[in-house]
Amino acid sequence: MRALYAFLLLACLLVTACSDNDARGDAPVILAAASLQEVLDEAADAYAAGGNRRPVLSFSGTPSIARQVLEGSPADAVVLADTLWMDRLVEEGRVTAGDVSVIAGNGLVLVAAPDEEGQLAPPSDLRPFLAIADPDTVPAGRYAKAALQAAGMWQVAEGRMVVTDNVRSVLALVERGEVPLGVVYTTDMLASGKVREVMAFPPGSHPPIRYPAAMIAGSDNAAARGFLAFLASADGQAIFAKHGFAPAP
Repeated sequence: MRALYAFLLLACLLVTACSDNDARGDAPVILAAASLQEVLDEAADAYAAGGNRRPVLSFSGTPSIARQVLEGSPADAVVLADTLWMDRLVEEGRVTAGDVSVIAGNGLVLVAAPDEEGQLAPPSDLRPFLAIADPDTVPAGRYAKAALQAAGMWQVAEGRMVVTDNVRSVLALVERGEVPLGVVYTTDMLASGKVREVMAFPPGSHPPIRYPAAMIAGSDNAAARGFLAFLASADGQAIFAKHGFAPAP
């Protein structure tokens, strides 16, 4: 009798484990730009509240996300902070051009910690005074360089900058007071609460900031496609607006 009980218990455990694995397997995996963390977390909760599987979200810098997709990451969809990297994914056959849609826009600001003067002038010593994301590889860095050049600030700042691999690292440096100033997205500043705006760069001073989203080639996860559709819906766009994102330019 004990042997039969043990057998039945083991069978139940195996069935439960398989069911759990199947449930996790159905959850869509979304790779997304670091600047989207708060808004996509809230959007994922709202999507799940509608009876859908909550997406598994993985955040990093756009170049890192794009490289993961190029290397065959087993994800279902991708949301980037740059159309150029999305174009690369299309060229390499990892994303279908007709599947790409721009779901939001953003602004660009110069920020400082609350106790900083916020003047874009080098200090008397030789320490760096401005942080930006890498302008050679990271979208936020490319936008920052263009905006600083348009404002006549690039020559002042060049050579005295800290360059990071994503925009959230720029924000963290300014928050901790390790660098007096940084160039980040408007939404990063709003999400932080620990930095203040020194100036907002005019939209025409840098390329349009667009967030393209697409299914990754080979994925047939209906929940992932449904989540991307939710982001473009009125409910999804309301969440983007709540977090300070602009409508898709």
